[in-house]
Amino acid sequence: MMMFDPMYFLYIAPALLLAFWAQRRVKSTFAQAQQVPAHLSGAGAARHILDAAGLQNVTIEQIPGQLSDHYDPRDKVLRLSPSVYGARTAAAVGIAAHEAGHALQDAEKYVPLVLRNAAVPAATFGGNASMWMLIGGMLLSSRFPAMGFLVPLGIAAFACVVVFQLINLPVEFDASSRAKRLLVDHGIVTDHDMVYVNRVLNAAAWTYVAGTLQAVLTLLYYIMRFYGSRD
Repeated sequence: MMMFDPMYFLYIAPALLLAFWAQRRVKSTFAQAQQVPAHLSGAGAARHILDAAGLQNVTIEQIPGQLSDHYDPRDKVLRLSPSVYGARTAAAVGIAAHEAGHALQDAEKYVPLVLRNAAVPAATFGGNASMWMLIGGMLLSSRFPAMGFLVPLGIAAFACVVVFQLINLPVEFDASSRAKRLLVDHGIVTDHDMVYVNRVLNAAAWTYVAGTLQAVLTLLYYIMRFYGSRD
């Protein structure tokens, strides 16, 4: 119901535009970096970085999908997409090193990562339940005033999503910084070819910024939608 409100799209328009630009940027920079050869595959680069850090317990496996790469701290496994796992390109080793950076964060108990992992249940609940709480509170409060509590509860639930996104930013930025440093330190990518890796990782960082901005603007919309008209 609220998602069909034109005002909602006006609120989140900056985030949508940024997300559209960032996604296009990721695709173009990744395609360029795929043309730059590397002497290790994505999986090989990640394995080298992990082993050098003493993380032989972290496994690496291939999963389907395009840029579906991620690190699972529960199972201690780094999952790489086909275009990253076996490819010997600057794009592949850059993405793989970024995910390996998350494994290093996990091993070091990097505080923002610990906080992000702790916030996952609340953020998942907030993302799934907030809309139903807001709509339920809006529809039911006219007949049952006592149900009005669902509105602030829904806003608070969605605020958990915003907190998660804000915590996630330094986690992702730090993983990229580690990747850039480690690829050079271990001689996996030359200084010249790091230009392409930097472009890919910097473009990916903007997707996280866009997601965070959309969450913040959505929260502001909810506050305006349910409380702004009372002023």
